[in-house]
This record gives sequence, structure tokens and C-alpha cells, in this order.
Amino acid sequence: MEDYNSLLEVAIEKMPKKTHDKDRFQIPQAITEIQGNKTLIRNFIDIANILRREPSHIAKYLFKELATPGTIQGSALILQTKLQQNVVQKKIESYVSEYVYCKVCGEPDTRFAKEGRITYIHCDACGGRSTYKHF
Repeated sequence: MEDYNSLLEVAIEKMPKKTHDKDRFQIPQAITEIQGNKTLIRNFIDIANILRREPSHIAKYLFKELATPGTIQGSALILQTKLQQNVVQKKIESYVSEYVYCKVCGEPDTRFAKEGRITYIHCDACGGRSTYKHF
């Protein structure tokens, strides 16, 4: 049994150390502007690119969660109601926790993968996959 334990210790020492550097991925801050009864998210397309998700998918989620209609115009998302920046930011963060972070390892290196009629969130970091929750 000592041979096994000593071999295990050697193997663990040779494994790369996982760094817990969270600066690699940060949830982007929404730049909002209120114009009349509308709220504009000026950097919406930039947010979608950082999250590596389709802008239409994020927009649909925000419309549902914020209970308001809206449109994508250029690089901005226009919501048909007045909202504070912190409310919009919290909804973006909830989107990230539900649809970006891997449910197995917690890394943000995920993408949507479709097999037949089922869509999964596939993690490129650990190879895990979880079912996609439709909204």
C-alpha cells in the first residue's frame, strides 16, 4: 500500500497547479442610458461577444426576466421601460450563472451544442455537459 501512496504523491506533484485567477473572465458591466421611457444598453453587442453567446439569446432572456419588450439596434439593446443600471446588471449576472458557467467545473468556457432536438451547454474546459433550460 505504501508503493501506491508514494506513486500517488508523485503523480499529484507532477500535475499542473490550477490557478484560481478570476481575472481571466469578468462579467462585463452594462452601460445603460435612460431616454424617455426607454432604457438603452449601449454596449450590448460587446457583452454578447465577451460571453460568447448570440445577442438574440441574451436579449430574449432579458425581455422575459425584466418583463418588457425591446429591440436590438446596432450595438445597443433598447428596453421599453425605465430601469436602473444595477437591475440590468443583476439580470446579466443571472444569465451568466445559468447559461455561461459550467455546471460541473464552474468555468466560463462553454458553448451551446445541439444533438438532435436537444441543446446542451458543453464545457470546453472539462468536457462536461448539462441540459439547456429553455425560457
